Amino acid sequence: MAEAIVKFARLNFMVPVPQVLDFDQLNAHLRAMCQQDMQRRLRVQNRPKEKLLLEEQFSFLPLPFKPFEACRIQPGQVNSELLVRFDDNDYSAPMECAYQDVTVKGYTDEVKICRFNEVIAVHQRCWDRQRQIFNPLHYLPLLERKPHCLPFARPFEQLCLPGCFDVLQGRMESELEHGTRDFIRVLRLLEKYPLKQLTTAVEKALRHRLHAPEAIEQFLPDGCQWRQTTFKLAGREHLRLVKVSAASLADYTDLLKPEEGVA
Repeated sequence: MAEAIVKFARLNFMVPVPQVLDFDQLNAHLRAMCQQDMQRRLRVQNRPKEKLLLEEQFSFLPLPFKPFEACRIQPGQVNSELLVRFDDNDYSAPMECAYQDVTVKGYTDEVKICRFNEVIAVHQRCWDRQRQIFNPLHYLPLLERKPHCLPFARPFEQLCLPGCFDVLQGRMESELEHGTRDFIRVLRLLEKYPLKQLTTAVEKALRHRLHAPEAIEQFLPDGCQWRQTTFKLAGREHLRLVKVSAASLADYTDLLKPEEGVA
C-alpha cells in the first residue's frame, strides 16, 4: 500500500512527496495543509483566503446529483483466459462474461470490472507491469469441467485454504469415485458463502465423517436440508396394484440359526 501511495503521489503532487503510511493519513495531511493555507493572504488582497471564500460561496453551483468517481475509465474485453487488460496488467473476470465487452474503472487502490451497470469483479490494483491478477472463484466453473488441472492451474497457486480443506480433499479423492470433482464442488460454495462459514462447515463434516458436497452444504446457513420426500403416483397408476406385506420380526430369527455343516 505504501508503495502505491508514493507512486500515486509522484504523479499528482509536487516534490517533496508526503511521507504517509496509508490514504487515511494522506487525506488528514492534505486537509491540515488546506486549513493552514486558508489563513494565507494573497498579494493583491488585504484579507485572508478564508474571508474571500465566504464571499465566493454564494456563487457556487450545487453539487452534482451523482458523486464524481475518482477513477480512470476505459473499455475492455474479456478474452479466452477470462482476463481483461488495464494499465499493462491483466485482471480476471467471471466465466459467464467471456468474450464480452466490459468497462474497467481504475481507482488508486482497486480495479472494478463492470458490465452495463453491474460490477462483476473487484481486484486490488497492481502498480507493477505485465502482471496477471486472478480471482480463483472465477475459474471454478471451468475447473469443474477439467478437475485434474487443479494442481497445475495458475489461478489457484495463491489460494490459501485452512488445513481442513487438505484433509477433506484427501478423503474425498481416496473414498469417492469422483473425489476431485466433488472437492471442486465444495470450493464452489465459496461463490455463495464466505470462507469462514465454509471452513466451519467442513470441520463439522469431517467430525461426522461426511464427505459429500450436499452433506457439507447442510452445515451452512440457509443450506438445503435433506427432507423426506413423498413419492407421487401421478403417471404411475400401475404401482397402485403393488402390495407390500408387513414386516414380521419372526422372519429375522432364521438369521440366528447356525448354518448346516458348521459345528
